[in-house]
Amino acid sequence: MTDATFNHAEAPLRIGQVQLRVRDLDVVSGFYQRVIGLSVLDRAAGRVTLGAGSVPLLVLLGDPDATPRNPRDAGLFHTAFLMPTRADLAHWLAHVTRLGVRLQGASDHIVSEALYLADPEGNGIEVYADRPVAQWRDTRGQIRMATDPLDIPALLQERRGDWAGFPEGGIIGHVHLQVGDTGAADGFYRDILGLDIAARYSGAHFYGSGGYHHHLAGNTWNSRHAGPRPDGAAGLEAVELVARDPATREVIMARAERAGIPSEVSHQAAVLRDPWGTRIALAT
Repeated sequence: MTDATFNHAEAPLRIGQVQLRVRDLDVVSGFYQRVIGLSVLDRAAGRVTLGAGSVPLLVLLGDPDATPRNPRDAGLFHTAFLMPTRADLAHWLAHVTRLGVRLQGASDHIVSEALYLADPEGNGIEVYADRPVAQWRDTRGQIRMATDPLDIPALLQERRGDWAGFPEGGIIGHVHLQVGDTGAADGFYRDILGLDIAARYSGAHFYGSGGYHHHLAGNTWNSRHAGPRPDGAAGLEAVELVARDPATREVIMARAERAGIPSEVSHQAAVLRDPWGTRIALAT
């Protein structure tokens, strides 16, 4: 059995940056630096860009007047930070244990091992490491996922040194969204963006590109029948999807145009909105 991990650079679509609108920029920025281990790459009035090495991953937009996020609205369920190795995940777990950070969950998903928490404004976070791709599928070739207890002692045995911040090569592996209806989510994330439905579970669909277990997911666990989120609310501002080549983005934009979905186009990205108003920025 091969130990090869998934190569996101080869997928037609992958997650780039996530933008969050936050009410207290200093507090939230400090949390992602101290707890997640991200570094400040750029700082401007009302805006902080955080990342790993020189790669931007998270953009925080400060807005003290933003409406506090409603946990039953459509929008963000969690931003998932993917560690390059299981040892990196073990280092991070030891780090947050020393800090006394309260985790909200720890799960073995078969495809990955994951730890869950939230930032000071309630934005969900997952920190995870993938298992080798060869371990993801059942005898029929279907991706297997579950939510089993994580063997934390076994994970901690993987430590090989001390925590030194979010590792270079770490990325945002996926973003899990709250949606009002999984069928309507399929109509956008599968039919417009062209993602595959990698798995379906009660109230949740998982969408992947290039064979990944999921780059995006949508669930109705807290948000069933939710309508569009109001502009200016705290929480998720945008998710950047990076296309492998311009042709991939052009195909998506053509599908969106045929479906009557408006777009906002700039020199950096073309922005579409899902049925709940979540901005999906398509970059290359």
